[in-house]
Order: sequence, then structure tokens, then C-alpha cells
Amino acid sequence: MNNKCTVLVVDDESRMRKLVKDFLVKKEFDVIEAADGEKALDIFFEKKDIDLIILDVMMPKMDGWQVCKEIRQYSKIPIIMLTAKTDEHDELQGFNLGVDEYISKPFSPKILVARVEAILRRTASAKTGEKINAGGIELDVAAHEVSLDGELLELSYKEFELLSYFIINQGVALSREKILNNVWNYDYFGDARTIDTHVKKLRSKLGSKGEYIKTIWGMGYKFEVESE
Repeated sequence: MNNKCTVLVVDDESRMRKLVKDFLVKKEFDVIEAADGEKALDIFFEKKDIDLIILDVMMPKMDGWQVCKEIRQYSKIPIIMLTAKTDEHDELQGFNLGVDEYISKPFSPKILVARVEAILRRTASAKTGEKINAGGIELDVAAHEVSLDGELLELSYKEFELLSYFIINQGVALSREKILNNVWNYDYFGDARTIDTHVKKLRSKLGSKGEYIKTIWGMGYKFEVESE
């Protein structure tokens, strides 16, 4: 799906960079490495064809937050933050800076690659106006429209965002917290019940296709199209 997308991997640990690079190269991504924040910024401003940045938080010279802040002044390029911390304050800071995804170490490289692919699919669809189809649900990201078996479906803004997030992450178990982070971007300071309410409305509007949104008890949801 990536047509040789380029990913910049920024981490002061060479072992970690190699691990991430090997998995991305296997999936046919081009990978550029940087060992610190200053080098990352140099590469970012020098090369115009980077599609996504994987950025470690704890680094010498300039940490990930500073790098992210600097890049966000000029670009909306997707950024995935890697951190050894699981502090909610850090996570909040990340999303306030416009981080697209937040992954705590240690992590599964396969999961990281899946996140990279999902984010790039989303940004590519928005750019090209490409439509995503999942079991008769057609999503037009650029037009912000959803069709159900060819019929236009009336969804609220948040319902559309939620359905988009589900479809782009098909087959991935998504916690309520992750959904809140990505769909509400922390601009909603209520609790996770708001997600359950939106899911209920979404299922109702999708009719029989509402069954594609599976509940994972005690965790969250997963979007999965029934195989014929």
C-alpha cells in the first residue's frame, strides 16, 4: 500500500533503530535514521519526501517533545512517539503537540508497523480522495461522507471520525482510552462512556452492519467484517 513511503526513525539507541528499521524494510518502507533530535531536524528540513516520523522521547541534545514542537510549526506530517514512560501527563502533552500515535516501550515491532500502515493509509486517503470500502460501508475521507450499500448515511462529525478510526484499524483491538485519544484528541474531558454512547448510535445507524463493531469486554472495541 505504501509505494515506497519514507519513514524517519529517531532514537539514540542504535539497537532500537535497527529493530524498527528491519521490520519497516520488510514491509518495503524506505527508512532514514537519526541518532538525536538535532540530526532529525536537519534531515527533516533537508529532505522533502519523508512521509512519517517515529520519534523517541528521551534523547540527548534535544528531546522528542522539542523536535515535535519544532516540526509542528511547519508541517502536519504524521508523528509516532516512542517512550519508556507511561505517564498520563506525557501522553497528554504528546496529543496536545499533535502527536498521531503514542507507543510505550517495550512494544511489539509488528504492532508499530501496523500503526505506521494505518496512519499512512488514513493520510493517503485524505490526500487523494480515495474511498475505503469495508463490507459494504464506503468511506470517503476527503468528502467526509459514508455510504451504506450505495446509500448516503447521515452521521454526526464524531460518528464519522469514530467509524473512520474503526475501519482504518480493521481487526485491531482498540481500548477506550486509545479511541478517546485518537478520535476526541483529549479535547473531551469526560469519561469513556461517551465512546459507548457513540458506538451505540453508530451501530443503530449501520443497521445489520453494526455487528462489524465488536465489543471486547473490559477493554474496548474491534471492527471486523464478517467473512462471507
